[in-house]
Amino acid sequence: MNPITIAVVLFFAIAIMVAVAASIWLYTGKRRTKELRSKFGPEYRRMAVAEGDAAKAEQLLTERAKRVQKLDIQPLTARQRDGFADEWEHTQAQFVDDPTAAVTRADLLVQEVMNVREYPVADFDQRVADISVDHPAVAQNYRLAHEIATRHEQEALGMEKLREAMLHYRALFADLLHDGGLQPVRQVRPEEHEQVRRVA
Repeated sequence: MNPITIAVVLFFAIAIMVAVAASIWLYTGKRRTKELRSKFGPEYRRMAVAEGDAAKAEQLLTERAKRVQKLDIQPLTARQRDGFADEWEHTQAQFVDDPTAAVTRADLLVQEVMNVREYPVADFDQRVADISVDHPAVAQNYRLAHEIATRHEQEALGMEKLREAMLHYRALFADLLHDGGLQPVRQVRPEEHEQVRRVA
């Protein structure tokens, strides 16, 4: 083989290898995007908009998932779950007479559940980020509820806003109690139905 033929063969061989590598890279990227969209759902969309760059959002979400994977998140025992459900029902009933205290208590209850499950709870933004890995559907509920609770400390908000916060907290709380299941905090007993209806 003369040098020109060798050069041509090498050129095409390198071109084929580059094309194959590019195809693998594109396929891997698309698969990662699909997996992250599926795992994080609305949190993926929120992050992509917030970052203005899907690739940056995907990098941050991947880092979140790796961080949470290193944590030793524990499921609740049946006894713990029942105890927290009892506390939620008391907090929900309290909303009728003292909405401000109920919203404050709901925020603390969420932190208590996270603490028992061994999520780090020191920083709010980190708490939401950690929750979004295993509970992406309700991470935004936490942000909205916490924002209302924080605003209410600075300026008195109306009853509707406080009710909205309680509904957000309830969705998050139920998700944390049941590991992302669709169950409510607890099936409502008939005598409690009126209290729930008045909050919801």
